[in-house]
Amino acid sequence: MTPVQYESPQVIAASYVLVVLSLLMVMHFGLLAGLLSACVGFLLTRWLTVHLGRIQRYLPVKAENVAATLVLLAPLVLLAIALSRSRSYIIGAPLQYRELLDFLARTVLELREKLPPEIASQLPDGADEIQRALASYLGAKAGALASAGRAWLGGLLYAYVGGIVGALAALGHGTRARGPLIRQLAVRVTRLGDAFRQIVAAQFWIAAFNTSLTAIFLLLVLPLWGMKLPYTAMLITLTFVGGLIPIVGNLICNSVITLVGLSVSPYAAAACLGFLILIHKAEYVINAKVVGQRTHIRVWELLAVLFVAEAVYGPAGLVAAPLFYAYAKKELDAARLI
Repeated sequence: MTPVQYESPQVIAASYVLVVLSLLMVMHFGLLAGLLSACVGFLLTRWLTVHLGRIQRYLPVKAENVAATLVLLAPLVLLAIALSRSRSYIIGAPLQYRELLDFLARTVLELREKLPPEIASQLPDGADEIQRALASYLGAKAGALASAGRAWLGGLLYAYVGGIVGALAALGHGTRARGPLIRQLAVRVTRLGDAFRQIVAAQFWIAAFNTSLTAIFLLLVLPLWGMKLPYTAMLITLTFVGGLIPIVGNLICNSVITLVGLSVSPYAAAACLGFLILIHKAEYVINAKVVGQRTHIRVWELLAVLFVAEAVYGPAGLVAAPLFYAYAKKELDAARLI
């Protein structure tokens, strides 16, 4: 039986400092995509290793090596297929979203013309100022996206490199004895991985559920009613990306889809809003069961963390906040401080 090893408080404190500094550097240098991909690569390699281990005797090499190879090659294969079929969509995504924001800005400015007269007449006089302010904000964001093409492709590169790091980290590295700092860092990384699996992986499935229903509504249901929204592909992609951000992402997607629906007709906007309310009622139940019960994070806590993280780090903070907060709670719970 292996004896329990007790580490000195200095070693434990040093491991906390190193992890916190690493996470801050990830946010400061814009490496969040790489970190998330590293987590995905690590967990996926471990998962494949377990399942491939059942047929190890039929494999020419170790199951973990096959799993790591699959994880490394899968993104390249998917990217090659995507570029061959949707090259202009992937490369031109920032420009297309810029056009969508410009379209939303025009829709906001023309709000009174889009609404029925009896409703438009009820809008307060100050609504014009709000419309202009919102349109100006959307226009500014559209201008920022004009030069985002290189950053978009750079993010894909960081994500792939992160996946490589995660897959290689999941491989066994022999039985050589490790020092106390390495052991403590392994504990920190394991808890970060647990937090990722619980909240980010759960949010991924919630976003996939939300996106599937939204795609059915936009591509099948609305056309059957004689209403077709512009920028449908952009809206579906935005729904998935926004769905990865708890609460706030859904609010943003709902607002965008409703505004685009309003550009078609008030009835299309009402149909979009009604559908989104129904779908997110189901999503809240899933969110509460999958995310809330696993991480013990209350809604007010998550909202507070999201707003602070967005104010400090922008959109990347919205994505990182749930993961980092869930990890912090795990460490505090393990130390019996909460």
